[in-house]
Amino acid sequence: MASSPINTATAKPDTGSLVGTGVLIHLSTISPDTLELTLSNLAKAFVNEPVLVAIPETAGANLAGSFESLRLLPYTPAAVSSTPWVHTAADYLNTFKLAQEHNSPACVLLGAESQTMLPESIRSLAHGTLSSPADLVVSHYHLGAREGLVNSAILYPLSRSLFCASPRFPLAIDVGLSPRMAEHLATASQRFTAANQEDALLWPVSEAATNGFKIVEADIPSRVAPQPATPDLNTLLNQILSSFFADIDARASFWQRMRSTVPPRTVTETSVPSEQFDVTPMLDSFHLAYSNLHEIWSLVLPPHTLLGLKRLSVMPRESFRLADNLWARIIYDFVLAYRLRTINRGHLLGALTPLYLAWVASHLILVQSGVAPEQHIEEVAQAFETDKPYLVSRWRWPDRFNP
Repeated sequence: MASSPINTATAKPDTGSLVGTGVLIHLSTISPDTLELTLSNLAKAFVNEPVLVAIPETAGANLAGSFESLRLLPYTPAAVSSTPWVHTAADYLNTFKLAQEHNSPACVLLGAESQTMLPESIRSLAHGTLSSPADLVVSHYHLGAREGLVNSAILYPLSRSLFCASPRFPLAIDVGLSPRMAEHLATASQRFTAANQEDALLWPVSEAATNGFKIVEADIPSRVAPQPATPDLNTLLNQILSSFFADIDARASFWQRMRSTVPPRTVTETSVPSEQFDVTPMLDSFHLAYSNLHEIWSLVLPPHTLLGLKRLSVMPRESFRLADNLWARIIYDFVLAYRLRTINRGHLLGALTPLYLAWVASHLILVQSGVAPEQHIEEVAQAFETDKPYLVSRWRWPDRFNP
């Protein structure tokens, strides 16, 4: 890792008190309309405790005198991000620079809509890095059955199977960082900012897992999830998965050696949503794609998987079920095709969209039948873990399974 002037030997207090610590709270996306409410929550989270709050200059700082314990640090953000709903390389670099300048013993990055977080949730993110040996504290959100499904279907099971990382939300928008984690992420960010890619995504969980940093989760029971600026699913998947698949490619030497697995997560949720899910548009998209994209899929997926999709295409709606092991194989083969550039990467991820919609439809139908959403998501993650040897084999000998 490139050298950096931060003092990584900064001591952490061994008590739960944050008094006098000067924790840095970095607000990467905040509007003038929500700034006062956010600062009010921060003041409640750290009563009578000095806290540094980094805010974009565009948010305004006219409230500086309203909260005595909060010291506002206006900073100049990078160019407008194409993904303002998630942290970018520039956000991590700015956080590190401010933490280094003010010798902060912990950093907390809060994403968009942070004014909807409870004060105790904000405090738990800071407390996690100060009162334990954790380097990365990742938020664990409580979402509805229809929320965060890209994470549930792809990001979480891949992170868990390849990096042996347990966080349920590996791209969480609210995280706590120790000084050495902030330093490491800043160093990793420099390769993007040096190439004028300030809005590139960074993957803190895989960075931590592959470099031996300790990861813990903080329970965030209530929060409004920010929505991407574009409602186009193709664009969204391209933004997220192109970055994630590239990250997986870059860390292949690590996950191919990793033999551990994550202990199954205990699921206590038993309630099933009472709402009715309209999956017809998703199924229509899949069926249309099966007719039009079969040739492209055949360049990416082996015959056995294509046979599974054929069977799926004739299933009636009420029994439509994309098996967990079939889904794991599909994602693994798309990761491999991304690495090999089997087809144009934009076209590749576009061809994944209707398959993802088929998974969503299958998941919601299963939930509607009485299966707890989190229970199914855990079963999906376990299927990815079980089938990891398939990806390792195809990665090493990609032509072996070609038709």
